Amino acid sequence: MGGLPVYPWRLAPDGLATFRQLRAAGLRPGGQDVVAQVERPRYRRSPLIAYLYRVDLAKPVRPMTPAKWAALAKANAARQVCPACQTDAGYRIPASLGTCVTCAYPEEQRAA
Repeated sequence: MGGLPVYPWRLAPDGLATFRQLRAAGLRPGGQDVVAQVERPRYRRSPLIAYLYRVDLAKPVRPMTPAKWAALAKANAARQVCPACQTDAGYRIPASLGTCVTCAYPEEQRAA
């Protein structure tokens, strides 16, 4: 994004906020364009960039509907079922393993 004002990390003017800051305040950008960015320098790498939005143009976060709550509960429940043994693990299956801990490390489960 070429013509945006760039501010050093933690030195953005008042009235501007990142997406996460807006969300923490219960707000969302609401379709507005990015107005500026902040850059955090890093050693031997490109800087981290965060886009800034105007707080006065931000809109409140839309409330969750009962259908959205139900869909979220269903998705979270599906993440607890092991694809290998089809049992409810009681916790969210780590994406790094792809299965429950019992299926991922069967030799350690036998030793215990």
